[in-house]
Amino acid sequence: MSEPIYVSKEGRLKLEAELKRLKFEERPKIVAEIKRTRELGDLSENAEYHAAKEAQVHLERKIAELHEKLLHIQEVDTDQIPSDKAYLFARVLVKDKKSGHETVYTLAPPEEADVDKDIISVKSPIGAALLGKAVGDVVSIKVPRGILEYEILRISRD
Repeated sequence: MSEPIYVSKEGRLKLEAELKRLKFEERPKIVAEIKRTRELGDLSENAEYHAAKEAQVHLERKIAELHEKLLHIQEVDTDQIPSDKAYLFARVLVKDKKSGHETVYTLAPPEEADVDKDIISVKSPIGAALLGKAVGDVVSIKVPRGILEYEILRISRD
């Protein structure tokens, strides 16, 4: 049995919408493209046909992966998560001990991470290091460019 995948209600809805889009918008497009390219003639030398079939395989794999993920989802009620430590869906204000620069990260499951919005996966090096820590804790994080040292200044759920 696979491990549960913890997501917020919004995260589950987003995954369900993506699965629906792939099945009912993208799949028919690819089927139509395969039909169109099949009509072009000799399939053995029809690059467009082979590209469409390859896209179909990729799409079906993605649909199967999303379906499997949705079977193992455990929706998290964020109101029930303690706010005294950095747990899932916490907003964590950290200060870089070297530069003094402050950053706010939101800890999320990998399925809801969005690095452009500073929503980081709890499986990423920074997310994993912050997980379970409290205000005042200092964490050392090994990243490709060296060691980061962050002090946790605030934890919130807003």
